[in-house]
Amino acid sequence: MNVWIALTYRAHKHHLVAKSWLDSLPDEVVLCFCRVTQLGFLRLLTTPAVMQDQVRSQAGAWAVYDDWLQDGRAEFVEEPPAVERVFRTLTQSGQAAPKDWADSYVSAFAQASGLKLVTFDQVLQRRTANALLLEP
Repeated sequence: MNVWIALTYRAHKHHLVAKSWLDSLPDEVVLCFCRVTQLGFLRLLTTPAVMQDQVRSQAGAWAVYDDWLQDGRAEFVEEPPAVERVFRTLTQSGQAAPKDWADSYVSAFAQASGLKLVTFDQVLQRRTANALLLEP
């Protein structure tokens, strides 16, 4: 979600890094939303602390999301059948880890789909096979 917001919100501190990465991709590359990244993206677009003077209404957040899909650079990908098996494998800690669930799911989704996860989060990048860390 951090890369989606950085790509979308020009005032984001990592916007230039994210935009440079996106501009370096071949035209045929398509970025993917899963349900968790879609929900997180919509939530963050409607969060004043994140978007400041560009905070969106729910309808406005959907419009931003739809713009990504309509320009052909992004698509929504359904959950692959193997995601739960991978997700369960990644979430076997003996400790309570409430903030780990979404990251583990996104990691499992990328791995089960054979997709590359792109993130600014070093921990998430290290735990996800074939992930790309964008460095500010």
